[in-house]
Amino acid sequence: AMPLPLPGSLSPSKISSFKDCALAFRLSVIDRLPEPPSPHAAKGTLVHRALELLMWEEEPAGRTPEAAQTKLQRAVPEILDGEEYSGLQMSAEERAEFVADAASLVENYFRLEDPTGVQVIGTELRMSVTLGSLKLSGIIDRLEIDADGDLVVTDYKTGRAPSAAYEQSRLGGVHFYAFLCEQVLGRRPARVQLLHLREPLAI
Repeated sequence: AMPLPLPGSLSPSKISSFKDCALAFRLSVIDRLPEPPSPHAAKGTLVHRALELLMWEEEPAGRTPEAAQTKLQRAVPEILDGEEYSGLQMSAEERAEFVADAASLVENYFRLEDPTGVQVIGTELRMSVTLGSLKLSGIIDRLEIDADGDLVVTDYKTGRAPSAAYEQSRLGGVHFYAFLCEQVLGRRPARVQLLHLREPLAI
């Protein structure tokens, strides 16, 4: 039997996919099989992009629900007609439904927090750290400083809010991001918040 080469990098999603299904992990990470673009992933990317534009381009007072929807409309062609998701075959009607659902997720964001009070340091931050021969990497949706001067990591979730037990298992990913921050920035975040845009409840 040939020994399997170990993957050189692990992300939180890869770690949890390994725990969920070792075969899927082997196929996607070790064998490098291309994964077909999924509508679910495209919607997540679209919503993340709209919120990134809102937080990064607007002064705090300008971060209104209307501004967020404008950013979303701008992000639609960028994401859906971009290289990664251009393979998604959607009719005009399906695309309109898809964008309307993304718009409702962006709207829900405002039920979770007031963005005018958020002091953003960075959005969509790629962080990686090498431990021996293993490279750990991940993307932090949003890094900010709170009123006490502490670092806070915010992660937007666009899928269904999971059960409490499942949430605990996913918090491994949260600790992973805290560890990455500590390694890259030299400071551990005071907290990591998950914002569930599908079913607005903050964890």
